[in-house]
Amino acid sequence: MLQLAVLRNNPQEVKERLTIKNFKDLTLVDDIIALDDERKKLNFRFDETKAKINATSKEIGGLMAKGKKEEAEAKKSEVEGFKNTLSPISDALEKAEKELNGLLVLLPNLPSSKVPKGKTPEDNEVVRTGGNKPGLYAGAVPHWELAKKFDLIDFELGNKITGSGFPVYKGKGAKLQRALIQYFLDYNTAAGYTEYQPPLMVNEASAYGTGQLPDKEGQMYHATEDNFYLIPTAEVPLTNIYRDVIVKEAELPIKMTAYTPCFRREAGSYGKDVRGLNRLHQFDKVEVVQLVHPANSYVVLEEMVEHVEKLLQSLGLPYRILRLCGGDMSFTSALTYDFEVWSAAQERWLEVSSVSNFEAFQTNRMKIRFKDEGGKMQAAHSLNGSSLALPRILACLLENNQDENGIKLPVVLQGYFGSEMI
Repeated sequence: MLQLAVLRNNPQEVKERLTIKNFKDLTLVDDIIALDDERKKLNFRFDETKAKINATSKEIGGLMAKGKKEEAEAKKSEVEGFKNTLSPISDALEKAEKELNGLLVLLPNLPSSKVPKGKTPEDNEVVRTGGNKPGLYAGAVPHWELAKKFDLIDFELGNKITGSGFPVYKGKGAKLQRALIQYFLDYNTAAGYTEYQPPLMVNEASAYGTGQLPDKEGQMYHATEDNFYLIPTAEVPLTNIYRDVIVKEAELPIKMTAYTPCFRREAGSYGKDVRGLNRLHQFDKVEVVQLVHPANSYVVLEEMVEHVEKLLQSLGLPYRILRLCGGDMSFTSALTYDFEVWSAAQERWLEVSSVSNFEAFQTNRMKIRFKDEGGKMQAAHSLNGSSLALPRILACLLENNQDENGIKLPVVLQGYFGSEMI
């Protein structure tokens, strides 16, 4: 959530930056400032009336001590009048604050100055590429056929048990999933991230804190009886560990990682993009999250990008890194880098990771703060990234490494899997 001070200090700059995200309702900025003006007036009247009540109450005590009972009774009547005035002011103030918060959560995060202008994924900037696209042998097939050939994944069985987008991994397919998860976690913890195993459902406050609510309620599975949401990513429970916590400045950066299944309704998805492992409703992912000092967040963002890049390099997958344009960014992000790997059999790039800096957008909502050296309370900055999402990584590993004899696994996975080949 944006801070009111940011909007008030330079509303025109805020509007200009919001247009980069293709946000249309710019009058909302003016509405928020006007409502905040009204809130301030009500707050002044409330404080003024309270002060009168306190001052007059003190007078009553003095008058009673002097035996001036009639004057004291008159003052009591004044206090009662002030109290009658205070109640509607308090109600109006509470209403204004609620309306103000309701409008503030409708504004997306402001994009960084590094965010390119654009409306669609075609406008994203390629920052760099790595690895070499493999040349496949004549009999090469896409991963869904390899999964069937080697009995790794049963898509039809998942459809029977639950529905489309819920595959069943079996045998060596399940073992490879487990190998990838363990390797990713070991890689992250070796870099100083603390591993967590968080809940897979969160309450409304947690979903609100990271910005899934009220922006993405239609994309989450909702357990209505208890009002819990199945997590779309481990980012949600991990970041909320520090909700309403004042951390010590010396504790920053706080680095967390977790493996979780992730659940996304992906409403409206169809066509070739949903074939096989390309787009699922349930999938496994290892996430990294950092809470950092605001002065360091963009340095940390580049470090996290490098962290994910080296992980992809260790898997031997050809990749490219994109800086997302304003129109392709999430509601909560200030700057996002996407990682895509090359699917040789499908001949297309598949997204496998997003690494984002949210600045103080999430931490303002969650009140994750610290005291700086001068004793001033500040919001920390939050960042997160996929390290990595498994389905498309698995798809590309299967496709890119196939030959006449099977599928050769990257060296870094062979020890975890217990074999060089499938």
